[in-house]
Amino acid sequence: MTQNGVSPDKEVVFNAETLSKVNEIIARYPEGKQKSALIPVLHLAQKEFGGWLDVPVMDYVASLLNILPIEVYEVATFYTMFNMQPVGRYVLEVCRTGPCMLNGSDQIIEYIKEKLQIKEGETTKDGLFTLKPAECLGACGYAPMMQLGKFYHEHLTKDKIDEIIELCRVGNIAID
Repeated sequence: MTQNGVSPDKEVVFNAETLSKVNEIIARYPEGKQKSALIPVLHLAQKEFGGWLDVPVMDYVASLLNILPIEVYEVATFYTMFNMQPVGRYVLEVCRTGPCMLNGSDQIIEYIKEKLQIKEGETTKDGLFTLKPAECLGACGYAPMMQLGKFYHEHLTKDKIDEIIELCRVGNIAID
């Protein structure tokens, strides 16, 4: 059994509701252009299959879009929004490019590493947190900043990090 619960001998299949969404997305594009649906379908796959894209999941997406598996792998491995290994419930994506770095993102990353006892790219033992440094998240005026799920957390300080982590621990923070 892989980390996301997909057994190697079990077929990967979206649930009925997700498959309906996938078909709606594919229908937006002309016949023969299903590859255009790849990114939104990968988002749905990642959400449904444990927060990351295992090879059987990417192969399944390729079959739905009638494209080669390598075409899926190329996209999934290029974009940092897709996880190629298991991640925690909360992925702390701290921007580390110029403006954020000048405003202390390196210190924020170090603080998170110490606080959670993990390195960059690692997940805490309880499976709650993954630290994932990110390249420009496009919020330079609010540096240092971090993305958590769909939401940005800006002007980060150690106190703000403590507050965010505590809210995550009690399940009282929005990520979707």
